Amino acid sequence: MLGTMMQRPLSIPALLEHAARCHGDTEIVTRTTEGPIHRYGYAEALQRSKQLANALIRLGAHPNDRIATLAWNTHRHFELYYAISGIGAIVHTLNPRLFVDQLAYIINHAADRYLFVDLTFLPIVEQLAERIPTVLELIVLTDRAHMPTHSHLPRLHCYEELLAAENSQFNWPTMDENRAAALCYTSGTTGHPKGVLYSHRSTLLHALTVCQRQVLDLSADTAVLPAVPMFHVCAWGMPYAAPLGGARLILPGPALDGASLARLIHDEGANLLLGVPTLWLDLLNHLRAQEQRLDGVERVVIGGAAAPYSMIKEFDERHGVFVVHAWGMTETSPIGTLNSPTPQMRRLPAEARYRQQMKQGRPPFGVEIRIVNDAGEALPEDGKTFGRLLVRGPWVANGYFRSEERTAFVNGWFDTGDIATIDPSGTMQIVDRAKDVIKSGGEWISSIELENLAIGHPAVKEACVVGVPHPKWDERPLLLLVLQPQAQLTEAEMLSHLQDKVAKWWLPDRVIIVDTLPHGSTGKLQKNVLREQYQQLLLKG
Repeated sequence: MLGTMMQRPLSIPALLEHAARCHGDTEIVTRTTEGPIHRYGYAEALQRSKQLANALIRLGAHPNDRIATLAWNTHRHFELYYAISGIGAIVHTLNPRLFVDQLAYIINHAADRYLFVDLTFLPIVEQLAERIPTVLELIVLTDRAHMPTHSHLPRLHCYEELLAAENSQFNWPTMDENRAAALCYTSGTTGHPKGVLYSHRSTLLHALTVCQRQVLDLSADTAVLPAVPMFHVCAWGMPYAAPLGGARLILPGPALDGASLARLIHDEGANLLLGVPTLWLDLLNHLRAQEQRLDGVERVVIGGAAAPYSMIKEFDERHGVFVVHAWGMTETSPIGTLNSPTPQMRRLPAEARYRQQMKQGRPPFGVEIRIVNDAGEALPEDGKTFGRLLVRGPWVANGYFRSEERTAFVNGWFDTGDIATIDPSGTMQIVDRAKDVIKSGGEWISSIELENLAIGHPAVKEACVVGVPHPKWDERPLLLLVLQPQAQLTEAEMLSHLQDKVAKWWLPDRVIIVDTLPHGSTGKLQKNVLREQYQQLLLKG
C-alpha cells in the first residue's frame, strides 16, 4: 500500500522561489571582480535568474547541455547556478587553478557548449580557445563598461547586456528530480580528473541536511561567508543551503587574502565562515599582526585538509570562534561528516576539547560510514583501529560521468581512499590518505598527526610530512617546514619539540626548512611532488 501524499519533484529552482517569497529582502552581498560591493535580495536574484534563463534559451541552450563557468564567488555566478539547472541544463564549474591542459581535457570531456567567464580568467580562456571546439559561445561576466577591448577571442557576449534584453517572466519546467543539475571534476594527482554529476534530488537533500541545527544550522540569523570557491564542490553547497535557510550570503569574489577577508567579515557582520586551512592561516596571521579580533563570528568550518590543533586553539582563545571540522569529497557533494559542537564537547576542558575538535566528526542522517581492511572486512569501531573509509548515501556518487571506472565503488559503497578510525560514538578521524600513510617496518605512521604537532611550534607556518624510501625500514618520515617570517628553527629544536608527543619510531629521520611547499588546485599539499623530489634522500650513503 502506498501513502496518499502529493508527488512533487525536488528541484533546484524551487529553492530560490522559496527564498524570494519568504526572504526576499535578505541580502546576497558580493565583492565584485570589478571592485565595488554589490548587494541585492533573493527576490531580485530570482528575477535576474529568470532573465538569464530566457537569455540561455535565446542563445540556443537545450536541456542536458553542459554549460561551463570559470568564475569567482559572485552574485552572477549564483544566478548561473539557478538559471542553468532551471532550464534542465547542467552547470559545470571549472577550477581555474588547474593547468591549461587539464582544463582543456575537462571541457572537451564534458563537451561544454557555452562558457561563462570572469574578467580575471580571460587570459586562461585565450590559451584554451583553439583547444575547446565544442564551446559555441563565450560570455563575459561583467557590464559593457568593463568588457575587454583588446581580446582576440571571438564571439564574446556581455553578461549584463544579455540579461537586459530579457524579461523576468519564466516558468521553470517540471523535471524529474533525478535529472542531472551540476557537474564537478575531481582534481586527482594522478590520471585524468573524473566528473561527478549531481542531481536535483541529491542537491536538495544535501541542502536540507546542511541547514539542520546539528550540521551547519543555517537560518535567517546566519550571515555566511563561503571562502571556499563556488568552483570547488559547489562551495560546499552554500549557494543552495543559504536561500533554503534564509541566510544572508556574503560572497568574497576574487579577494581571498587575509586583509580582504578580515575587512569583509567585519563590514558585513559574517558569523559563519567556510574554507580550507590555508585561507584561515593567512587570515589569522593578518589579524595577529594587526591586533584585531573576529568580533561577531561564531563558527568557522574547516575542510579540504586537516585543521591543526594550533589553528583550532587560536580561533578559540584569541577570537572566541568555534572550529567545526568537516570532511567530504567531490564524490560526497561534499558533506560527509562534521564535528559540530555538542553539550558533551562544550563541557570538556579547553585542551581536551581542542583534541576532540581535531576529529572530522559524525555523519549527518543519510550518510553511512564504515572502515574495512584490505580484504573488505569490517573493522572494530574502537577509535584506535585504522581502516579504509567507505561511505554511502543519497548525495554520494555511484559512478563517474562518461566513465567506466568502477574500482572505487564496491558493493554499494564508495571507497574514499582515506584511512580513518571510528570511535564508539560514531565519530570519525582521518588518519591519512591511503597513498600518504607511511609504512615503516610494517607499522603505520600518520603524516597528518605529525604535521599537526609540528605546526604547533610557534616558529612554524606550514608543515608537510611524506614517506621516503629507506633501505631498512621500507619508508621513513621526512618533515618539511615553512617558517613564520623572521623566525628561526633548527632540526634539533623541532625534534625536541616532537619527542615527548609521539612514539620514538614516529620521529622524522630528517627535518628540512624550505621557502615554500607545493599546493594543488584546491589548496591541498602535493605530496606526490615532494615524494618524487626527495625519494633518494635516505638512500644516499
